[in-house]
Amino acid sequence: MNWKTLLAGLGIGFIGGYLTKGLIDEKSTISPEKVLDNVKAAFKKEGPITGSWIQIQSEPYVSKQLQYEVFKGGISRNHNGEKEQFEFIADASTGTVIDLYPIQIEKSLSN
Repeated sequence: MNWKTLLAGLGIGFIGGYLTKGLIDEKSTISPEKVLDNVKAAFKKEGPITGSWIQIQSEPYVSKQLQYEVFKGGISRNHNGEKEQFEFIADASTGTVIDLYPIQIEKSLSN
C-alpha cells in the first residue's frame, strides 16, 4: 500500500467526520423533558410547583428579528396563598428560556 494513499484516506476521513459532527450538532435539539426539568428546577428555588406542561413538538418562533425553533410550556405554583401560572418559550437546541410571562387567572364569581 502506498503511504500517500493511506495518509490521503485518513485526512479525508478525518475532515468528513469533523464536518458531519458539525452538521449533527447544529441540527440536534435538547429533549422537551430536559427543558421542562430545567425550568422546574429554577422555579422550585422559590417554592413548590403544583403543575407543569410542555409541548413535545418544537415550532418556529421569531423574537427581536431572530428566528428560533422552540418548545412552549407552562408552570403553575402557589405563592403566598395565591395561584400563579406562567408560560415559557425555550430554545429547542439549547434549552435556554427565551421568554417567560405570567398568565392572568380570572377568579370565578360565585352566587
